[in-house]
Amino acid sequence: MPTGLDKIILILTIAGFIIGLSGNVFIGLVNCSEWVKNRKVSLADFIITCLAISRISNLLVSMSSSWILELSPHLSTIYEVAKSTFMLWRITNHLTTWLATCLSIFYFLKIAHFSHSVFLWLKWRMNRVVLALLVFSSFSLIFDFLLLKPFTNRSLNTYKTDESNLTLHKISYIKNLTLLSLNYFVPLALSLTSLLLLFLSLMRHTRNLQLNSVGAGDPTTEAHRRAMKMVMSFLFLFIIHFLCTEVAMWVCFIFSNNEYIKFVMLTFYLFPSGHSFILIVGNKRLRQTALRILWHLKSHLQR
Repeated sequence: MPTGLDKIILILTIAGFIIGLSGNVFIGLVNCSEWVKNRKVSLADFIITCLAISRISNLLVSMSSSWILELSPHLSTIYEVAKSTFMLWRITNHLTTWLATCLSIFYFLKIAHFSHSVFLWLKWRMNRVVLALLVFSSFSLIFDFLLLKPFTNRSLNTYKTDESNLTLHKISYIKNLTLLSLNYFVPLALSLTSLLLLFLSLMRHTRNLQLNSVGAGDPTTEAHRRAMKMVMSFLFLFIIHFLCTEVAMWVCFIFSNNEYIKFVMLTFYLFPSGHSFILIVGNKRLRQTALRILWHLKSHLQR
């Protein structure tokens, strides 16, 4: 029987899942309808749509894992179920992380202003740079997938081996876990660098507008301040997502108790849910569509 704490965790999990799913489904539907209507799509909209689809998949896998841990914990001990769930979550999480990285680099090259020759060279080849990152992420996914199968086998068999082989299994597990963690440092470093440089560029531009006697309520100044808040919000969520992903991997290794894993898995819904609404607020078309839908809902409820 689920305890009171299990019920609270399950309610929070369902809430995070519904919020994240609604935001990402909304982004996917709006962008796909625009794609069909205009018969063309920009690179930014293509990345955002792919990001929404990968996050929907990631949320479904995370929800399934939480459901198994809460309501049917005996299924988590079945080898095939645990292996399939972990590999699906890792692959969807990999795609989500890299697509978010490509999106952050795209916005950095498009919005930021620097006079350095390297930045100008990258800015002139912005689409090629982002496409090259997408191709590199595919090769990185292949490398990740090659590590996943032996890593999953060792992680699931670590506590089923005898004492003489337990140390060897743990050492092998730590080696593979370290390689998987290092593979995640690449998108993290790229995202941190691009977002921090974008924030510095926006802050410098906002300060120049204020020094040029542009009013604090000027639309340009307010737009830059809103952009800075969005950049920092995304940066904060991305760091939390990365840390929680790594903590979850090590918690599974150190603790065999599912209670610790349940708390860590709650944080998996922060990034796909929070960032989707940041994208909606920051994108003019998505924001206007969301406001129209809310206005129609409000009118319908009033009637």
